[in-house]
Formats: sequence, C-alpha cells, structure tokens
Amino acid sequence: MSELARPIGIGFAARGKVSEVVSWANDARQQGLHSVWIHDSLFERDAVTYATAIAVQVPQIRISLGALSAYTRAPALISMTVSALDEIAPGRIILGIGTSIPLRLAQMGIPYSPEAGVENVSKAIDVMRAMWAGQRIPSATPNLPPIQPMFPPVHRVPIYIAAYRTPFLQLAGQKADGYLARPAESIPNMKRLIEKLRTASLQAGRDENAVDVAGYLLTHVDKSRREALNRAKREPFVIYMISVLSNFSLEQAGFEPALRDQIAAAWRAEDYHKAAQLIPDEVLDTFMLCGTPEEVAEGAAHYNEAGMTTPILQPILQEDDQIQKILHAAGLYGSVALKEAARSVAGAPVEVITNRMNTADRLNPFERAWRKFGAAVEIARPFSFTASAIPVLAAAALALVENKFEFPLFISSLAASVLLHVGTNITNEIYDVRNGVDSITSPRASQSLLKGRLTERDAFNLTAGSFLIAMLLGIAMIAARGWPVALLGLLGLALGFGYTAPPFQYKYRAMGLPLVFILMGPLMVIGSYYVITGSTGLSPMIVSIPIGFLVTAILHGNEWRDISDDARFGIGTLSAFIGRKWAHLVYVSLVTGAYLAVVLGVLLHLLPQTSLLALLSMPFLVRSIHTAGMGANGQQRSIAKIDLETAQLHAAFGVLFVIGLALGKGI
Repeated sequence: MSELARPIGIGFAARGKVSEVVSWANDARQQGLHSVWIHDSLFERDAVTYATAIAVQVPQIRISLGALSAYTRAPALISMTVSALDEIAPGRIILGIGTSIPLRLAQMGIPYSPEAGVENVSKAIDVMRAMWAGQRIPSATPNLPPIQPMFPPVHRVPIYIAAYRTPFLQLAGQKADGYLARPAESIPNMKRLIEKLRTASLQAGRDENAVDVAGYLLTHVDKSRREALNRAKREPFVIYMISVLSNFSLEQAGFEPALRDQIAAAWRAEDYHKAAQLIPDEVLDTFMLCGTPEEVAEGAAHYNEAGMTTPILQPILQEDDQIQKILHAAGLYGSVALKEAARSVAGAPVEVITNRMNTADRLNPFERAWRKFGAAVEIARPFSFTASAIPVLAAAALALVENKFEFPLFISSLAASVLLHVGTNITNEIYDVRNGVDSITSPRASQSLLKGRLTERDAFNLTAGSFLIAMLLGIAMIAARGWPVALLGLLGLALGFGYTAPPFQYKYRAMGLPLVFILMGPLMVIGSYYVITGSTGLSPMIVSIPIGFLVTAILHGNEWRDISDDARFGIGTLSAFIGRKWAHLVYVSLVTGAYLAVVLGVLLHLLPQTSLLALLSMPFLVRSIHTAGMGANGQQRSIAKIDLETAQLHAAFGVLFVIGLALGKGI
C-alpha cells in the first residue's frame, strides 16, 4: 500500500506481547504510515527484539529504534545490531540515539553529566558511521589491535538525536540526520527548539533544513475531547510526564511551576486520584493530543506547521482499541484533504485551536442515544450480575432434584433478583458520587455520572424502573405463594436501596459485609427456593453459606481496595475500620471459606458429593489469593480490579456448584 501524503509515525513502548506489537505495526503499514518507532525504556522489555520481529514480519514500513542509549549500549554493539537489522530490512532502519534518563542511569550506577552526555553521543555517532562504512576503529585501550568491523557496509541509516538541551540541538545540527523531540513538548517550545536546530545547522555549514524533525506526541483518542481528557488524566504515566515538565516549558506555555510541583508531590505519594484532579484540561491540550480522531489529526497538523516533519503518535494506553483509533487519526492527518485544511488554520493561536476542539464534542442523535445506552449498561455493572443470579440458580437446582421445580416462578424470581441488583448498583453509584467517594480517577467506578453520559435524574429513573418491574414481578409471585413473598421482597428492596442511600447507608457504617452476606446469601437462596417450591427447609440454608461467602468477598475486595479514598471522605466501611492487614485476612478467609464450606458439607452428608464440582474453579481461587497477597505487600495497583476478579471467581464457583447440585440426588 502507498504511503500517506504526509509522513506520520506511531510509537510503541517495548512492553506487552511481541506478537501484538507486530500486528499493530502491520496495521500501520496497511494504513500507509511512514514509520513505527519502538521506544527503549529501561527496565521494561528490549526494544531491539521488538524491532527485529517487526523487521522480519512486516514489509515496507520503516522501523525506528527510538531511542537507544549510548550509555547502556556501546557504539560498537549498536553498530552490530543495526547491521543485522539492515540485512533483514534493507533501507528501512532508522536509529534514534540519546543518553537515557539520568535517574535510570543512576539506578544502575552509571555516572552521567550533561557535558559528558553530549560528548558521549557525538563519539558514538562517529564510531557507528565509521563501522558501517567498513572502517577500522582505534582501540580504546593502548597497545591493542584496532576494531575491525566483521560485517558488510550497511545501507544509509539515518541517525536521530533524542534530547532537548541546547548542546544536543547544536550537536544534531552539526552531524545528525534528524532530531527526535521528547514527549510532552508544547508547540511554543517546539518552535524555539527547531529555531536553535536550524541555526546550528547553518553554523555547521549545512542547509538549515538538513536535519529532519520528528517527535513523540502523547495521544489518547475517544468519542469526545471530554472523555479523552478524563481518561488520560487517570494514567500514572501522564501524571508523571506532567510532574517532570521544566519550569521554562511551563512558563512559556502560560502555566505556573507551582502547579507542577503540587502534581509531582501527589505523584511521589502515589496519590494518583489527587494528582489527576489537579491537572487542568488546558495542560493536556498544550502538551498532548487528546480528543476525537479528527481533533488529534488537527493537533498533529499544528505540530507539523510548527516545523515537526514527522509527528509520532504515542498511545497513552497501548491496547488494541486505542491503537486502531490512533491509526485512524494518523490516516486523517496524512490525507491530502486534511493537509489543505491544516494550511487554512496555520498560525491559529492556541486558544482558537482549543475552542475549535471544544466544538467537536457534539454527537449526532444516534451517537447520543447509543452513548446513553452504553452508559446505562455500564452503570448497571453487568459483570456483577452473577452475584444475584447464582443464588436463584442454586435454589432452582435444589427444587429440580426434589421434583418441586416450577419454571414460571423460577424465571420471575431470577428476573426480580437481577433487577433489584441493578437498582442497588445504580443507587450505590449515585450516592458514592454525591458523597465524593467516586471521582473521575476512581479505579472501578463506572464513570457514567462523572463523565456526564448520564445525569443523576437519568440514573434515578433507571433505579425506579428496575425496582418497579421487580415489584410487578413480586406481585405475581405473591399471588402464587402468598404474603411471605411480600415480606422477603420488601426486605430485599430496603437492604438494596439502603446500601448507600439515606437513611440507612449501612455501607458507610461498617455493616456492608454482614448485611450483604444475609441479603445475597441466605435471604436470596431461601427466598427463591420458597418462591419456586412453596416450601422451606434446611437445604437452601446450607447451600446459601458458600455462595454468601463469595458474594461478600466481592464487596469486601471493593472496600479493601478503596480504603484510602473511603478514609479520606470519612466513609466507615468495615475494611477501613479494621485496616489493610486484617482486610487481607478477611478476604482470604471469605474466598477459602466457600470451598471449605462445600467440603465440610459433603463430609457431613449435608451436600451431595457432586457439589464438589465447584472445586474445579480453584485456579480462579489461586489467582485471587495471589492478587490479594500482592495487595497486602503494598502493591496497591495489583488489587485495582480485585472486585472484578472475585466476581469471576464467584461465577465459576457458582456455575459449577449449581451443576453439582442439579446432578445430585437431593440433600
């Protein structure tokens, strides 16, 4: 496929599956992008390995090592590496070279100074070019033979210097083929740097445009600028990049360094929620590209007008959906039509650009309706529905083996339970947002209210609708089974709504775990069994115990993860009350207790032997315990999705447990 009208690249960090990055590189080739840039970040994975895999499997597109460190890789080693890559992909290799981050070098005990850094890179360029030309290099140690390259001369490999200080710009102007701008560079500062680069080229007797300019542009694409900004702020990497911006860069863009210092302090404390809340939209608009594909393409065009020949879109989130959106934006940028459009806005001030980006937040009626539907699904949290479905299914399994099963009443009970759960989930989010517990950076909040995709009134309407349909189903069940069903339904409604809603708000009073155990364990299993069979007994109580343990573990994992936020807002969950150490022990006790309850039930002949099928879900148990252990050892990010993992454990355990009950001969 032919290249786009204007060169544009995409950048990947050397992380994740190599096969995925190769696949994305092939997608970039098919879109007509100029190049793929592999960022060599210390302590992640090896960028050369990824570049090699791309060179072998993806034809035509240029492959850029951007940038390797002249401190961690000797120039002779880089020469050897590039020689091999040049044979695999002749004429398609680009080399970016720099010094690496001084902090990373210091962590490895490698001495660094700015002055020595420039000399180091300069010598590296000379050595590599000489070796690629087949020339012998004097030995660094006296009285030893010179270095003789043992590979054929390579095709011309452009060398880009990755740095931003004036001496490096001067070095690039003197001897480099290109200059590679760092991420989070503003357009005003980009213009200043390029002016210095052009001046250095002229002083070296070269054409002022002898040095190509490429640059990483941190990018996030979403349905609207608002959603893109909100998501980008939640990323620790974005917070870090803002926290290390120089005083000069900030002041030139009109921001006070004191704001950076506050963000940096929150980043060092790993308080990413606070840090994200401190970042104004205007900062991201200035130093990154966040918005729709059209807005990102237009933003890249402004960098091009500032003198950046090859913009490199660097995904803030390196995942498939985001890569495809960024490739779409790259295609828009590279098209001739946008090129002409960009010329029409050349020189527009930053505030005009921002205003234009704001106007693009509009969605057509179909998109608005689909967006609202998606938000409704998101706020209902369907991943958790197994918590309300498994108890009913377990009761149905008991009824089936006892020949008491009535299908219409089973369906009514299942639907009513899930609808009550939906109403409870939505109510929970409404009041967590009202009370300030959920913020735009909360790790598992659905974000539907916070992002404005649903209004609070919309959410209350969904809650009312869910509860109303559940009540109508309840009337039909009352007609079949009598007033005890009404008592059970009202109790379930009160406990569900009162979880976070006044006047009870028992989640905030350390009563969430025991009451949820009662509601989603014994009450739901016994109640469903009564609705389906018209009778009660010991069997549904026994069955409800392991199910209740795991449902409670889902909630407890959520509370344990959110201890810091809950404490900050004075929310008195049980986890906040007992502390992280005991919260970990309670979590492990709950998830293992479910399995012990089944085994004990079988040993005491209270459960059929076939119920041991639930033990086949133990790989999920091992994963959950491992995750919990990492969280207990201080790795808080490891438990960011512990509620989701526990819900998956509950679903696997529950389905197997229900099948085991149905295959048994009764209790």
